[in-house]
Amino acid sequence: MPLEYLVAKWKLWYKSLDVNHDGTISFADVEESRNKFTELHGLDEEKKKQVLENFENWWNIYIFKNKTGEISEEDFVGTLTKEYIACKDTFIENMKKCFNTLFDVIDTNKDRSISEDEFLIAFKAYGHENVALDKTFFTAYKPVNGLVSLRTIVDSWVDFVCSDDKDKPDVVKAGFESGV
Repeated sequence: MPLEYLVAKWKLWYKSLDVNHDGTISFADVEESRNKFTELHGLDEEKKKQVLENFENWWNIYIFKNKTGEISEEDFVGTLTKEYIACKDTFIENMKKCFNTLFDVIDTNKDRSISEDEFLIAFKAYGHENVALDKTFFTAYKPVNGLVSLRTIVDSWVDFVCSDDKDKPDVVKAGFESGV
């Protein structure tokens, strides 16, 4: 069943957003991810302020959907399921916006690519601390001159969240299932 396959991937995504690993997604996860991200990047005050605001906006729009409180895995998956069933094309367009926005925030130097260091910082900010696995995940993107285009990263995440084709290679799913 295609929806069952997507639900399994959405559960992986949910776990990746539970930055503090307490079993729910809450504003504490937002705080931890954005603070770690800005600290690890050593951003100046102006850039830090902008990134903190952009991270919070991304979480509020695409994860919390402008609601307050904690989100359980059941609520997260239920919301995605309703949106997907209502209109698959709209769902895909929303996910494109979601990941374009997120990776634009993560691309602090605005070179439209992600280096291994930037990738590791982003994953560490989201509570994924296994550097060896994160490096393997990055390598799966087949970097050229140490970089992966932002478009490649965004497209892989959109496929992860939207593609119901079990036979299509999925870099993100494989990365999460390897223990990232």
